[in-house]
Amino acid sequence: MTPTDLLHTAIIPALTRLKMDSSSARRFMLAIAMQESGLKHRRQVSADGSESGPAASYWQFEKGGGCKGVLEHRTASPFMRKVCDDFNVEPNALALWEAMRYQDIVAACAARLLVATLPSALPETAIDGWAQYVSAWRPGKPKPDTWANNWAIADAMVKAS
Repeated sequence: MTPTDLLHTAIIPALTRLKMDSSSARRFMLAIAMQESGLKHRRQVSADGSESGPAASYWQFEKGGGCKGVLEHRTASPFMRKVCDDFNVEPNALALWEAMRYQDIVAACAARLLVATLPSALPETAIDGWAQYVSAWRPGKPKPDTWANNWAIADAMVKAS
């Protein structure tokens, strides 16, 4: 998947559906997907190299983490449940996790709604983006050395679109 393809086939449609579209949201969503999966894997790569890890989608959601979170959070839940209904996904963590592997719009909606659970406004700089990403995704093995480049690519793609 290329950054441009993900932006146009999943991120923009998801943000439009949620009525949360902005350049800032597009950039942040794209940067997170690149950080999490490199846009190469819809399932987390395990230590043995197989795609059998506990996280799914380009945004790498886990059943008991992000999936559960967007379905139960007081502000995100109504929106996520509506997306589930619209895409014929049962509104439970397992069903959402399974759907996110194949339905990129559903996954992008979940990712944006997870960001919406944070108290601060969308980030406008790579430094603020890193802080918000870490706060929302809580990566087990954070890679701060790749964030600035992912942010720059996302920023360029959004400006070009």
